[in-house]
Amino acid sequence: MAFRQWMTAWMVACQLAISAGAVMAAGGQRADGVAPATPVIPCSPEWVALIDGSIPTSDGQGHGPDLGSDEWKSVVEFRLGLRGRADVPERDDPAWCSLVDRLVRGAPAAPRGGDAAPTEGPSFPCTD
Repeated sequence: MAFRQWMTAWMVACQLAISAGAVMAAGGQRADGVAPATPVIPCSPEWVALIDGSIPTSDGQGHGPDLGSDEWKSVVEFRLGLRGRADVPERDDPAWCSLVDRLVRGAPAAPRGGDAAPTEGPSFPCTD
């Protein structure tokens, strides 16, 4: 990736962080309780920059895939441990971006093709 592309992506990510005004807390709300003004749409250039800021795909010296490319998506899959899994949507499917968005932003990912079944409690005993 050329330095100029990297710098543009970095600036977009910084602008997104500044416009948010505070660190996001659980549930998509800002830490100060104010809802963000503009949500980032999965698969948009702003979203790609945001994901790349959370999951760096370059070596820090300007080498890496072009943001949003199939190669970039492959690196994102690798970093998230998704590569080779049968339940991962195709990279050109908007569902792929939605899955990555849920994983990176901390919301649980529902299984493909349906909603996740509610859990009744922890999977381990809470008593000795």
